[in-house]
Amino acid sequence: MTGKATAISCANIAFIKYWGRRDHALRLPLNSSISMNLDAATTTTTVAFDPALAADSLTILDADTTEKAARRVFEHLDRVRDLAEITTRARVVSRNSFPMGAGIASSASAFAALTAAACAAAGLSLDERALTILARLGSGSACRSIPAGFVEWHAGESSATSFAEQIAPPEHWDLRDLIAIVQTQHKEVESSKGHERADPSPFAAARVAAAERGLPVVRRAILQRDFEALGEETEQEAIRMHAVAMTSQPSVLYWSPETVRIMHAVRAWRAEGLPAYFTIDAGANVHVLCLGADTDEIAGRLRALDGVQDVLANRPGPATRLIDAHLF
Repeated sequence: MTGKATAISCANIAFIKYWGRRDHALRLPLNSSISMNLDAATTTTTVAFDPALAADSLTILDADTTEKAARRVFEHLDRVRDLAEITTRARVVSRNSFPMGAGIASSASAFAALTAAACAAAGLSLDERALTILARLGSGSACRSIPAGFVEWHAGESSATSFAEQIAPPEHWDLRDLIAIVQTQHKEVESSKGHERADPSPFAAARVAAAERGLPVVRRAILQRDFEALGEETEQEAIRMHAVAMTSQPSVLYWSPETVRIMHAVRAWRAEGLPAYFTIDAGANVHVLCLGADTDEIAGRLRALDGVQDVLANRPGPATRLIDAHLF
């Protein structure tokens, strides 16, 4: 068979985190999680199945393509081929609008876009729930980038019951995520390794229990547009996740001095009456949550901090979708 398709997908920021797995092969998380798609942090991927190809190929534009990354992509293509009952090799070309491997969920947008493009190119027509399950097998957090806006990933007890669905559409709330970029190079310990190291932490079980308690708090805060409730729980959850990482075996320390400087600044601004909260994924970069009306003020203050290289401003983003503009 011959087929080509291109998809674009948003990265996402988790308010309740995914950290640690109950099944590493199926990427089943220890707890359910909630996130928001980021409209300015996207991955565009073109997949073409071609009988003339002797092997799969991967090109990541404007970035190095490692053997490990390629192997992970090819394994995911195998999952799509199995579903489509084909053996045709594929060419994959991908481009990101933001730094890869730096704690901005590049694997989420990458595997969501790859899943949608590969399925379309292979002639598959999966519903949204099935797409989230398939994307999860490539990268756990990718399932949250398939639906639009604010999304909950149900942990489930099996592959079929671990899926993501929308809580609210992008236009539901003018919430902003300002990513203060202090690191653009790949982090030393990738997220998948961090998940594997989480279990020995003496705080792992307590974090999971706290995340499950926080889940309805965050869901309700989103539905009611309660910024203070969302921010307080999100900030605490970020600290809990990193406490587990720091006490893992071996320990993982993602924060840099600039990370901590931003955390202190955000809390100081909040004490002055400027509503803002931070959250941090598996990396040194800091996500600062605020409301639309405060975006310019907070973005300006972030850019003025030592060590902040750039600020990437995001609104709630759309679903993963097919587009006509191919990369080759």
